Amino acid sequence: MPAQPVHRAADLFSGEPAPYSPHPEAQADPQPRLLLVDDEPRLLSSLYELLQGRGYRLTTAPSGTDAIDHLSHQRFDLVLLDLRLPDIGGHQIMDFINERNIDADVIVMSGEVGIDAAIGALKRGAYSYLRKPYGREELLSTVSNALQRRRLAEENARIARQLENSEKMYRYLVDSSPDIIYTLNHEGRFTFVNDRAYQLLGYTREELIGQHYSIVVHEEDTERARYVFNERRVDERASRNVELRLKCRNGHGNSDRTFNTTLMTISLNAIGMHVPDQEVKKLEFFGTYGVARDITDRKRAEEVISYQAFHDILTDLPNRILFKDRLGLAVIQAKRKQTELAVMFIDLDRFKLVNDTLGHVKGDELLQQAAGRLKECLRKGDTLARQGGDEFTIVLPELRDRDDARMVADKFLEVLQEPFDLDGHEVHISASIGIAIYPKDGESIDELLRHADIAMYQVKALGKNGHSFYHDSMLEVSHQKIALEQALRRALEHDELEMYYQPQIDALSGRIVGAEALMRWNHPTRGLLSAGEFLPFAEENGLMLPISDWMIGALCRDMLKWTAAGGGEVRLSLNLSPQYLDRGDFFEKMRSALTRYGIAPNQVEVEITENICIRNPQYAIEQLNKLCQLGVSIAIDDFGTGYSSLSYLHRFPIHTVKIDQSFVKEIHEENGHYPVILAIISIARGLGLNLIAEGVETEEQARYLTANGCLTMQGYLFYRPIALPDFMVALRTQPGLNWRAAQA
Repeated sequence: MPAQPVHRAADLFSGEPAPYSPHPEAQADPQPRLLLVDDEPRLLSSLYELLQGRGYRLTTAPSGTDAIDHLSHQRFDLVLLDLRLPDIGGHQIMDFINERNIDADVIVMSGEVGIDAAIGALKRGAYSYLRKPYGREELLSTVSNALQRRRLAEENARIARQLENSEKMYRYLVDSSPDIIYTLNHEGRFTFVNDRAYQLLGYTREELIGQHYSIVVHEEDTERARYVFNERRVDERASRNVELRLKCRNGHGNSDRTFNTTLMTISLNAIGMHVPDQEVKKLEFFGTYGVARDITDRKRAEEVISYQAFHDILTDLPNRILFKDRLGLAVIQAKRKQTELAVMFIDLDRFKLVNDTLGHVKGDELLQQAAGRLKECLRKGDTLARQGGDEFTIVLPELRDRDDARMVADKFLEVLQEPFDLDGHEVHISASIGIAIYPKDGESIDELLRHADIAMYQVKALGKNGHSFYHDSMLEVSHQKIALEQALRRALEHDELEMYYQPQIDALSGRIVGAEALMRWNHPTRGLLSAGEFLPFAEENGLMLPISDWMIGALCRDMLKWTAAGGGEVRLSLNLSPQYLDRGDFFEKMRSALTRYGIAPNQVEVEITENICIRNPQYAIEQLNKLCQLGVSIAIDDFGTGYSSLSYLHRFPIHTVKIDQSFVKEIHEENGHYPVILAIISIARGLGLNLIAEGVETEEQARYLTANGCLTMQGYLFYRPIALPDFMVALRTQPGLNWRAAQA
């Protein structure tokens, strides 16, 4: 007897087995499972050998008891059953299968010659009855046919279940659809409508069935509805997305919706329904199937989106797209009537400071209030638009003369000078206004806007808080700025930038203890330019980031040279642009440069101004703490000239305070009294901070600072900013005595 191919699982299951419908194991195991039952070991072994290797999973049972045990705990597709068993007869086993609703077919194999045994087996549902001895091919064919019939039955059952589920799903989808689904007969009367019609229109299904579709169609849309509700086409030409208005039942609807309580807007799709006519051999039209979707909310959303596409969300003013459209119409009108019009470009002065100091929420409130004041100054027919940020544009059509534009601009300046109340914060701003007149200053939209913008920047350059009419001479200034920007970009590419260094002196020993790095531009035609002549322009035009990248690399290369010249203990002071601090990767740039050139971080000190941290203090603190952890020290430049000086000394990781030269210049007598200087020295001493005085130019200033405890200085009294070769000479020849001895 061969070994059992399937382990018994009686210890894994308890209770009676559930009927097969279908058993999960059937899906996981595609091989048919056969139970072979015979008490003759030789016949059972022969049967097993005959069926082995034919893609079946075989289990043997030498007795009726074993057969029932297997059937109780395992699933089988086919049972090959001997009727004459010593303990439990084959008929009893079949009764057990039927009582337990076990889903297994039975092929009876028996040596009984009487007809009763066969009839009893067939009555109990046996698939076939084979007499022993049976032929080999007969058995194999019978097993194959039984399994094939079983597979067909299972497939039919699966298809029937799918059809039933599909029908249930279809009914569910139709009844729960957010759309009205309906059918009409050839006369246009409702033959079916889902429940959505009641939810949207207030008509029950019973009230609509048999009624003509016109009962729900708005009178003004009846003609359009006649085509879609009688749609006969069945292909791509059938009605698609036709918009109609349907009437709601009186008292039904929601007043909050965009339509009133008697109307709604739908998007309707319809297709014709036909049946074959056997007599004339063609399709006969018998009605229409359609889907109607409520698009009232969508229409409202489209209106909102359309409005927002042409208006600024914050101020509810026209945006630049709508402004250009209205300006274009005004230009056409002015050209036809041969009149003038004015275009104004307004930029709010000091808005950025308010926005950075009080935050973006208060900045938005300021923009809304400013827009309201500007709007009150306009005539009917004028257009005020928000260009973006704190910039506004205005078109004044049908001017009598330029004085009309001047009067409006003066009124703008007047109303903006009144204080703004931002939740208890009193804020003062002004405006710079540029004015271009059609047709003198341009005949196209872009020309007028560009020239008004240029005039506005002219006001900015002259001190802000005013207005200016465009003049051709302004264009030349604008071209010079563009040329400067292009030249500055070339300077980066052609290595025209150079670092200069102003030494910082220990007042007692006269030795150089540090240096502030200052950038210079070797301009090909204008000569040597100081940082103040081009860095402000670079900040306005987005060039500070590449310039700062270049500066870090240049400083590291220079440090290698002066360290070799004996300046290893000299600390470099590096001015950091606010834009560079705002960039997220500036710390990594600094660290990688120091690593690449082998510069010790404690040789570098980064200078920041107090105002650098106003916009995002927490972010600035995080970035500066990273530098401190790296070993780079932080100096606060121009101390006392910014905002909240003392609070920044506590909140930020500051190592050095630099006394601004504006305070140092006030020192005229060695024995005088200068309380601001004394206060700064006292603060630095109390907090344990290093102290450096900038702009020291006279001996009286140096003596006063030394006498009061400020021992590190920089200024023209000692050195002007010098190029690297001169700085290296200064390092080699610096005196060992203090500066007084050197002067003597």
